[in-house]
Amino acid sequence: MFGLGTTELLIILALVMIIFGAGKLPQVGGALGKSLRNFKEGVKEGEEDKSGDDPDKIDDNGQSK
Repeated sequence: MFGLGTTELLIILALVMIIFGAGKLPQVGGALGKSLRNFKEGVKEGEEDKSGDDPDKIDDNGQSK
């Protein structure tokens, strides 16, 4: 996972605990999960938009049919 070992993950977790505190940790995790979900949905929508543009529907003059 991203080339991070156990030691690095523990250090990152300790820093997050120091910065946000144990009480806010569930909120931070929830916000991170929502952010990732929204990012994935945005990428999916972008791929659908690209696939909707069919190059076969363009005539010789470059106009859409």
